[in-house]
Amino acid sequence: MATSSLTTVLSPHTAPQPSDSSNSKFTEAALERHKREGMELAVKARWAALAVIAVMLPFINPQLEVLYFEALVLAFALIAWGQLRVARVGRSWAELLLLFCDLALMTVVIVVPNPFSTTDWPLAMEYRGQGFQYFYVLLASSTMAYSWRTIRGMGTVTTGLWLLALGIIWFLSDGDPALTEAAYATFGDNPVLAEFMDPNNLLFYIRVQEVVVFLIVAVTLAMTVRRYGDLLMGHAALERERANLGRYFSPNVVEELSQNDEPLKQIRTQDIAVLFVDIVGFTRYAADRTPQDVIETLRQFHQRMEDEVFRHGGTLDKYLGDGLMATFGTPVAGDTDALNALRCGQAMVQSVAAWNAERTSAGEPPIQVGVGLHYGPAVLGDIGANRLEFAVIGNTVNVASRIEALTRNLSVKLAASDDLLARARREAASDEPFTDLTRHDGLEIRGLDTKMTLWAQS
Repeated sequence: MATSSLTTVLSPHTAPQPSDSSNSKFTEAALERHKREGMELAVKARWAALAVIAVMLPFINPQLEVLYFEALVLAFALIAWGQLRVARVGRSWAELLLLFCDLALMTVVIVVPNPFSTTDWPLAMEYRGQGFQYFYVLLASSTMAYSWRTIRGMGTVTTGLWLLALGIIWFLSDGDPALTEAAYATFGDNPVLAEFMDPNNLLFYIRVQEVVVFLIVAVTLAMTVRRYGDLLMGHAALERERANLGRYFSPNVVEELSQNDEPLKQIRTQDIAVLFVDIVGFTRYAADRTPQDVIETLRQFHQRMEDEVFRHGGTLDKYLGDGLMATFGTPVAGDTDALNALRCGQAMVQSVAAWNAERTSAGEPPIQVGVGLHYGPAVLGDIGANRLEFAVIGNTVNVASRIEALTRNLSVKLAASDDLLARARREAASDEPFTDLTRHDGLEIRGLDTKMTLWAQS
């Protein structure tokens, strides 16, 4: 009995996982891509918001002093551009520094009086101005970078800066007693209203509410983004698993596998087509060449053969040094598995012919290949204990390998069993795939008691 094995990459709960380093590299690349896309979106959103604010400011304050704030809007836009340039996955001190500059500049804009303004307001009134809500613009745009730590840090730093500014204003502000007296004289019958209308009153209880609500929003957004990050990590893992599947199966089979739960674990017997291909005389070829030349030749050969396997809906089972084995009808049987295998073998021969034309032009010797095909029953399913492998077990695999070896004796490039041809004829809509095949009767196959009929292509 021959066994063809393929590592099961579909079932992460039971199959061996890639190394931590490969996981880390794949996940980091996925996160880097998503963060870059998120940062680009965040910067565009900020620029759009800043553009709206820049247009809105002259209507709110139609004075020349508004140019000061317009310049600050430009500064915020430049900081966003800098954040986009230095953003990366993991801790980035440059990114943290720009984040601090962002929030510090916002605090200065809100608290420090416009140096070009002709209005003489008490510092407490500057602090009490309706500017704190602009922090929410920065907070909202930060969510698009998918970093819950950034949002948490923004909430913490904003709270610290805002309370620091409150302490500085309280320490430096001597107030204008006349304004306080005027407020209490006007609203003396309502002390709460008088306190609220006092321009020198910082209204500490409102300031505390501002930062508490901001912190609540920041923590909520951070938790949401962290949960989204977990989903993103899961998505990255799925992308990795799908990429691993794509190394073995054709795209249509990958799509089928991705939509089913552990389909490879079902042990069953079904008819499949098996294809073997390798380079004829490769040992002699490799003896006169450097290891680098040998490996490069193998890579080019494997790439061409792999492309044909996937193009014809096959499954790449394994590489065999200077050859490979592919199956058709695994893990999911199709309506034209034998025909696909035959067409794949013929396409491999044509691909090598085209490759030889390129090699001849480059002064390299041509490559000769042998392709063997057989169709018959095989047992499919996972085998192993701790390390599971998807196995194709049965005499069909043996026979296909030995048919490929017979291509040397027959001096042909491709040989297929009569069983495969009979099945392929039932699947085909025309005789076109069979016109170049010649019949060879009475051939002995090691391991079989009866002689076989093969169909060959020179």
